[in-house]
Amino acid sequence: MSDESNANGDAPGSPEQVANECETVDATVEEYVATVTLNRPDARNALNAQLRAELKDVLDAVEASPDVRVVVLTGSNEAKAFVAGADVKELRQRDAMEQREASKRPRVYEYVDDLEKPVIGALNGHALGGGCELAQACDVRIAHERAKLGQPEINLGIMPGGGGTQRLARLVGEGQAMRLVLSGEIIDAEEAHDIGLVDEVCSDEKFEDRVYELADRMADKSPKALELAKKAVKASSRMDLEAGIEYEAELFALLFASEDKNEGIDAFLEDRDPEWKSQ
Repeated sequence: MSDESNANGDAPGSPEQVANECETVDATVEEYVATVTLNRPDARNALNAQLRAELKDVLDAVEASPDVRVVVLTGSNEAKAFVAGADVKELRQRDAMEQREASKRPRVYEYVDDLEKPVIGALNGHALGGGCELAQACDVRIAHERAKLGQPEINLGIMPGGGGTQRLARLVGEGQAMRLVLSGEIIDAEEAHDIGLVDEVCSDEKFEDRVYELADRMADKSPKALELAKKAVKASSRMDLEAGIEYEAELFALLFASEDKNEGIDAFLEDRDPEWKSQ
């Protein structure tokens, strides 16, 4: 949980309740899908301290909610961006010690990456700098055709500091990561798809439908199976092959202790929809 939230030790409320207390983050939940919307339109959703703290609070509530199985993370239509970057004015004011303090984990990037529930990044506009890093922390990235992505920090005399030098290389390979990080080049959604930075690109007419088609398809599945399958796939880039296969086998066996395993198989054999027991 974030240091900024739940200081009194109380459990978070629903995602909608928590978001109602926020100025820069909105949330709705429908059919087991939580839509978390970054809403700082005056700065194109630049990640300032307030937005980061409020996003952590909402994600705490999302993680705790039995009514959420899948998360869609996106930017508001008014902002016309997913996240345009970090708040450069805040960065200008920090010295090295202050930045080390601000970089203490878990940051918003780890909150998204470590969430037990699948996160679909719906990149409805620019995802630059910290916004590109936030997108990389999502499990699946679907980009609107107008989106542009990149790591332009080098233009400011700095470098990515929210995981961009690590997650980006794992997604697109070292050479492409070097190109983007060292040049600060901004690429369009189609090129981002070509190099593996985003998983799908959609036109304006199809973007929202495709995001929620995928989210609904995931949300129909067992929450426990979603959680452990996500852990296993994440491990593929963080363990060697033998360790990863052992980890997968252990998680697979754990699912045999879940009521959902029997329910899923029984539903299949009886040609009916399953009624999942886990949360």
